[in-house]
Amino acid sequence: MSAAIRARRRDEVRSLAMEITFRVFRFDPQKGEGPRFQEYVIQAGPSERILDCLNRIRWEQDPSLSFRMSCAHGICGSDAMRINGVCTLACQRLVREYGEGPITVEPLPVFRVIKDLIVDLGPFLEKYRMVRPYLLIAGEAPEAERLQGPEERALFDEAIRCILCACCTAACPITGQDSSFLGPAALLRAYRYLFDSRDRGAGERIALLDRPEGIWGCKGHGKCTEVCPKEIDVRKWLGRTKKRVHDARKEKA
Repeated sequence: MSAAIRARRRDEVRSLAMEITFRVFRFDPQKGEGPRFQEYVIQAGPSERILDCLNRIRWEQDPSLSFRMSCAHGICGSDAMRINGVCTLACQRLVREYGEGPITVEPLPVFRVIKDLIVDLGPFLEKYRMVRPYLLIAGEAPEAERLQGPEERALFDEAIRCILCACCTAACPITGQDSSFLGPAALLRAYRYLFDSRDRGAGERIALLDRPEGIWGCKGHGKCTEVCPKEIDVRKWLGRTKKRVHDARKEKA
């Protein structure tokens, strides 16, 4: 795209710009101030992303505003936050989806707030590591690659779209009630390896999942599916995990 076309598009966006009020959660423990909301008013076009607006606030009004971002294209998942009460990615949401505002921006719930919109994802990643998110292989490594057919790959093809943004875990009602629950993101990754034809650790994985804080902690509310930015039907795949674990329990009886 030429510079002239980009400039023309910017002018078009500015011509449609309207005044939008953002209510942004602020918290800086180093300053000893309690959590609060701060309002910012900016001009934004309907096709601009919420992330664009937050960047404008930080660049033009308040450089102390803190939030995570990286790719800004819905791939890295780093800009996950709660916008008007819904866990989502700021880079995927457009101004026009929220009308004339105000638009309320908060950090993901259930996680400890480090500063403003940045939360501590350490516990989330620890639970992810608990499910051993890699192939468990028995015996010597083969001389060639471990082959897998299209039908075998299709069993977990949708699940591997997960970008670990933590929106599903933050939105899950059970996660908010029970901090020991693995959460939908970790359980989805466990499903991905449990149904991988190359994996040889099914028994170990099922033992980990067959617990109240494992797959049985999931009550099927479906909030995970509702908020997933990659449109993964998380509840469906966790349901299949439940059946696999249940069947394995019956085989042992």
